[in-house]
Amino acid sequence: MLKCTPYESCVSAFFHEREVILIKKVIPYIKDFFKRADIFLFSVCFLCACFSVYAVYVATSGMAAGGVIISPTKCVIIQILSIGIGVGAFVVFTVIDADILGEQWRWLCVINVALMVALVIFGSEGESGSRSWIRFAGISVQPSEIVKILYIVVAAKQMTYLKEHRDINSFLSVAQIAAHFVIVFGMIVVVGDDLGSGTIILALFLLMFFAAGIKLYWFAIGGAAVAAVIPLLWTYFLKDYQKQRLIAPYDKSIDPDGWGITWQTTQSRYSLMAGRMTGAEASHRATVFTGKHTDFVFASIGEKLGMIGCIFVIILLTIIIVRCVYIGLHAGRMYDMLICIGVAGALAFQTFINIGMCIGITPVIGIPLPFFSYGGSSMVTLFSAVGLVSGVRYKPKPAHFSMIY
Repeated sequence: MLKCTPYESCVSAFFHEREVILIKKVIPYIKDFFKRADIFLFSVCFLCACFSVYAVYVATSGMAAGGVIISPTKCVIIQILSIGIGVGAFVVFTVIDADILGEQWRWLCVINVALMVALVIFGSEGESGSRSWIRFAGISVQPSEIVKILYIVVAAKQMTYLKEHRDINSFLSVAQIAAHFVIVFGMIVVVGDDLGSGTIILALFLLMFFAAGIKLYWFAIGGAAVAAVIPLLWTYFLKDYQKQRLIAPYDKSIDPDGWGITWQTTQSRYSLMAGRMTGAEASHRATVFTGKHTDFVFASIGEKLGMIGCIFVIILLTIIIVRCVYIGLHAGRMYDMLICIGVAGALAFQTFINIGMCIGITPVIGIPLPFFSYGGSSMVTLFSAVGLVSGVRYKPKPAHFSMIY
């Protein structure tokens, strides 16, 4: 009981007592979170994100885009704020059971469609020239980044349901899964004008399709169908600059001097060569170019820290990917496993394509390097994705500890 006569002292003591009680109630939840969540996965992701702040600062120092000088300080502040929001998203998606999201798959589909409709109405062009961004009040959002995560959840829910309640290898089941993919892929590539994210969706579809236990003969049938459709896509849907980007790494006649469609890749390779083993001196830096802090941040790291820095980045990302696969393989249910495999696949394919863009073996299709490239949309959605993986480890395992096949 409070024993104080002055009114101010009583009020102060009252609120102090309430704060102590609140802290005592919250502390067990905090301890439980650190005990059950995958702190190792978070730590490696957070280390990559902190490294990205340095990489973005180095890449934007003295850089200009469209004649406008880019402020390194502004980019660093935005990157730090994005990391902060991403950390909060990691906690939220760790605590929220992925089953809750899966049960709301209809609303997730509605959100995907709404994002694409908003892109048609409010979309604006990014550095790559594609109309794949929504900008308001100085904030830029790339809807395709959100769509990729929602696709993983909805596809995992769909495949799990068909596995448990129907024959997933029946024609009807395979047609439903394929129709879901075609709709999402079409929205991203045609409506969102984002070939890069569409490529990631295709990779996720194939990987999760295989992980769900689909027979190999369906892949053969699908491959034949894709081969028949490619000429139509190439002729009627892909734009000229997209076609050139796709074939430029393999046909040097497209840009023999390296000053046209492959200019960014050419400059990226110069940056990597300038870095050698331990990094280039300031007086020997390669020419700055647009996108060096976003899609080509790997080249900036290679230029500043050399091959050692590049290997360090690859090792960190490999640890994250392997950890996601490990958690998925030790999950108690197929739904959780597919989410983990989907997130690991997205990270792996983005890493491969981005680094391939920088060294000239894959097309330049606007894929950021996970946790390293500058961009709030990518950073927040990636932390949300690994939060889902952490949530698989966070929740109690079912009594029958084995994946449902």
